Amino acid sequence: MIQKLLTIGSSKAVTVPKKALEELGLTSAKSVSVTVDAVNKRFIIEPVQGVDEEFVAWAEKFIEMYRPALEALSKK
Repeated sequence: MIQKLLTIGSSKAVTVPKKALEELGLTSAKSVSVTVDAVNKRFIIEPVQGVDEEFVAWAEKFIEMYRPALEALSKK
């Protein structure tokens, strides 16, 4: 399947066809891992299984540390 790159801000995005998502059991609420295979010039997109508890703990600490700044940014 051929998809076009879309511009979103300073990033690029690719849409994933509904049939492909259904085959992998993915919904818009699920997370995927994107890996670059520079040797073969391809992206590898895989469903993420479970949650990285270490990352969750880091994110919670980060949010608490910078809560005032994050709240101010959310209002801009």
